[in-house]
Amino acid sequence: MKVGFIGLGNVGGKLAGSLLRNGHDVTVRDLAPEAAKPFLAQGAKWADSARELAEANDMVITCLPSPAACSAVMESDDGIIAGLREGKIWLEMSTTDDGELRRIADKVLATGAKALEAPVSGGCHRAATGNISIFVGGDRESFEQVLPVLTNLGRRVLHTGELGTASVLKVMTNYLATANLCAVAEALTVCKKAGMDMNTTYEAIKISSGNSFVHETESQVILNGSRNISFTMDLVLKDVGLFDTLAKNLDVPLEISPMLMDIFRDGQERFGPREWSSNIIRRLEEAADVRVLGTGFPAELTDDEREEVGYEVGVTGRS
Repeated sequence: MKVGFIGLGNVGGKLAGSLLRNGHDVTVRDLAPEAAKPFLAQGAKWADSARELAEANDMVITCLPSPAACSAVMESDDGIIAGLREGKIWLEMSTTDDGELRRIADKVLATGAKALEAPVSGGCHRAATGNISIFVGGDRESFEQVLPVLTNLGRRVLHTGELGTASVLKVMTNYLATANLCAVAEALTVCKKAGMDMNTTYEAIKISSGNSFVHETESQVILNGSRNISFTMDLVLKDVGLFDTLAKNLDVPLEISPMLMDIFRDGQERFGPREWSSNIIRRLEEAADVRVLGTGFPAELTDDEREEVGYEVGVTGRS
């Protein structure tokens, strides 16, 4: 299966790298042509337009920073939809709005092509090794058709149901990660102010009921001081905003989500939209007049699991 990939950013570039590393025939495109150079050096081909990419490949993957960016790539005169036809597949791997996803998918289906969504979760370090988790929304037949490709992109692949379900679950998990990041930032700052050794504090949380994926990963780059989690404050606001909007549309009166939005709006205003999201702790450091640092922690995360072929995750209570 020939695969076209659009969007070579922090996550997309690593996913495209996994395809090349596993021997797939890949064509790439990005608004910044220089971003494609490492992939072209590894054997990828270049497409001069999204339409050209769609016409030349069996499956087209988009991994873009916002619903608006994806819609522009899909719907422009030389966009993906213009190059689709029966038998082709569009796979949306961006974190997007479920309503917008369904709107674009309807246009894709009208061409005779198939549409699936497959947002990822687990961090850039796991995307780099093909060990990230993937949520997939769409019909079962199409899911099974692309599963061999997805198991090269990720370790754990979950079929979530019809189109839109994966997008809902993705923004939910990003909301939970953001809530935990803010809680971890408060916990680490309080312990620092209390005079605790931060390396001991890290281990205490890690072996306790307060542990989490966010602590095991983001706390390390916080304590290093780099705060480089390869995810920025503007993207947090986008993702939590999608979750917050979903809740409002469903008339669910949330309390924590609006607080997270306020915290990151303040962080973005202070430190800039492209500041690493983990550096949200800086707000607390400045208020408490401390620097929350440890020793021996990495500046960037690397995956300590070896790459393996992925598999479909079963759902409890279903055969």
